Amino acid sequence: MGLTIKWGKERFYLDLPPPETKLATVRQFIADQTHLPKDAFKMIHAGGVMKDDSAPISAYGLKPKSNITVIGSGELPPSRPGGVGAKSTERLTEQSTIATIRSELEGLRGTLVPALEKFLLNIQSDAKTLAADAEQEHARIAELLLQCLLRLDTLSPEGEWVDARKERKVAVKEVQSLLDRLDGAWKAARNSNSNVPSSAL
Repeated sequence: MGLTIKWGKERFYLDLPPPETKLATVRQFIADQTHLPKDAFKMIHAGGVMKDDSAPISAYGLKPKSNITVIGSGELPPSRPGGVGAKSTERLTEQSTIATIRSELEGLRGTLVPALEKFLLNIQSDAKTLAADAEQEHARIAELLLQCLLRLDTLSPEGEWVDARKERKVAVKEVQSLLDRLDGAWKAARNSNSNVPSSAL
């Protein structure tokens, strides 16, 4: 098993390179697949942004079945007032940054997670006869999770803000885990349903 590269709704697969391989090699592969300039996207793994292209992939803990989420610089969703990504004339403090991150997660857990759990229950209990709108609901939830991830990505805690950086990493990891659950369950449901069009695979 290799690496799974997630870019929006697209999925790419790369055989896991040797541990000493530079991250730049993975970035070049992603650039070739997405046709994005190499400096126009970020790579996120296990809640952290992979920044140093000169570092070996072993430094980022990549292993078989690891997922890398790709975020293009032009994909940031519109900011919402008072939410993550909202611009303010006031300088953010570490505590306000932490509060913003927690607010984002509270909104996620209060609205989107219940919708996700309901969707997973529905497709797992009736995988052989997926409803016609199942693909649309999958796409909707995936898009909202990705937007949450993108909003969190707009935050750049100051270097000395250790607590804020930890909060952000944990939050990103939580959202990524939800995306992984959604994708895994949807893939399993599609594989057991021969009636799903190949275009939805």
